[in-house]
Amino acid sequence: MSALKTLKRWFIDPQFARKKQFLRSLDIFKDLRDRELGHLVQALHSRSYREGEVIFVEGDIGRALFILEAGEVELTRPGAGGKPVVLYHLKPGDFFGEMALLESLPRTATATATEKTHLHLLYKSKLDSLLNGEPRIGVNIMSHLARLLSARLRRLSSDSKLASSKND
Repeated sequence: MSALKTLKRWFIDPQFARKKQFLRSLDIFKDLRDRELGHLVQALHSRSYREGEVIFVEGDIGRALFILEAGEVELTRPGAGGKPVVLYHLKPGDFFGEMALLESLPRTATATATEKTHLHLLYKSKLDSLLNGEPRIGVNIMSHLARLLSARLRRLSSDSKLASSKND
């Protein structure tokens, strides 16, 4: 894409500006500069899902982080008798599937749109390109993911201790 086309897209395209504003509102991207947000918007793939549509299934190989702009998503796993158990109910501004940016392992849950939903996907291959071409963007994202995963591990550890003390 020529520099002129890129400039026009950044300054004229209302979708581009809307996506950039949405990303700016998220903690994970709050420290990025305007130009860096522009590069990130270009790296994202946007997709809409209908109510009840499965986004990914437990066991699928993860290749992307999902950023929820509109709608709702449930993350589930099979429970007793195969009935799905809701792990998380996600709202706009939430993201999920972040482990795919770290390793290409099978998904540990199934994600389903519970209403009309609009998502932005950041594929691992795009993040790798950003890490090479715009390292500050990649480092910012990876740093935020490290803090998020650390907080989840602490919460899980705390929940395990609570459950253990109740059983004593």
